[in-house]
Amino acid sequence: WFSGDDVYMSNENERQEYVLNENGIIFVGNARYIEARGWFYGQFQDLLNICLTMLDLSLYYRQDPAMDVARRGDPKYVGRVISSMINGNDNDNGVLLGKWQGSFHSHENPSRWDGSVVILKKWRQDNYRPVQYGQCWVFAGVMCTVLRCLGIPTRLISNFNSAHDVDRNLSIDKYYDSTGRSLNISKDSTWDYHVWNESWFIRPDLGRSYSGWQVLDATPQEQSRG
Repeated sequence: WFSGDDVYMSNENERQEYVLNENGIIFVGNARYIEARGWFYGQFQDLLNICLTMLDLSLYYRQDPAMDVARRGDPKYVGRVISSMINGNDNDNGVLLGKWQGSFHSHENPSRWDGSVVILKKWRQDNYRPVQYGQCWVFAGVMCTVLRCLGIPTRLISNFNSAHDVDRNLSIDKYYDSTGRSLNISKDSTWDYHVWNESWFIRPDLGRSYSGWQVLDATPQEQSRG
């Protein structure tokens, strides 16, 4: 609400939706059959201490506590720390482990989650061990909760026929032998859908034209600069 803040959002309707709204819809499925899932973000349900603990457990804080705390007023930095902490892939007490194949009988099937509060409170209850299991929309839903709780306007984005470019050459590569038989040697793929987050803040490091919605993705994929 303060015009001098990096996350200032001038439109009152957008503040109501992207900061204050505790309920939302996540779109999943595929391009021909889009399913709308209800999701309870619950960012005001006694979660602030959990979200602050998340910052304190991060590898960023462990490596340099003074630097980490000094940068917590920067939404760019906080967004990067939270995107790392939502998944448990970095041995940093992250919130969720991802699983896309096999049986879920011994833990929670990702499709059964319908809100962030129970996940975050289970994470705390289990002494900050990753909750099992999540997939992209679960990571995005929980991340939206944490960032809204910390005062950063955040929304979810769904994309269908979503390209996953593992080797970062800006193409999805498929290989065939001389007879036309498909060769399973590329790690690139196209997913039915993918869900990530966008947060609203200014970019003084890049210039005014880059301010506004910024992409953040907590789903563990390839590492970004380590």
